[in-house]
Amino acid sequence: MKRDSRLSSTLHALLHMAERDSPMTSEALGQCLGTNPVVVRRTMGHLREAGLVTADRGPAGGWRIAADLETVSLRRLHEALGEPAIFAIGNRNETPECLVEQSVNAALEDAFAAAEALLLDRFADVTLADLARDFARRHAQRRARQE
Repeated sequence: MKRDSRLSSTLHALLHMAERDSPMTSEALGQCLGTNPVVVRRTMGHLREAGLVTADRGPAGGWRIAADLETVSLRRLHEALGEPAIFAIGNRNETPECLVEQSVNAALEDAFAAAEALLLDRFADVTLADLARDFARRHAQRRARQE
């Protein structure tokens, strides 16, 4: 089953954008992500609707971050992307009248709900600024090793 990597890709794009003083085109972001610029535009459209990015038109145009990195959590981004499913696994619903299936589904639903709540709580605690600081630290370490 294919995994939904939109949140990861969005974070990747936003961190590239945060490093720049000028807007980034969909083409440039697509190149960073190894994806089609149409995919970038579709994703950035969701973020624009949420007030997280803006788009500048014209030859010097492109996408800019419109929100403070300190206030944008992973949870807010997850929500802006339409709250894609957290887990790729789910319940079997072939025979809803089966008592065994009902028991299994009840146990799994409780576990899935608890795990999702825990993950979303963690998402709320991590901001774009946290990721930007971690990237800067890793980049500085790499430079120091190369010197």
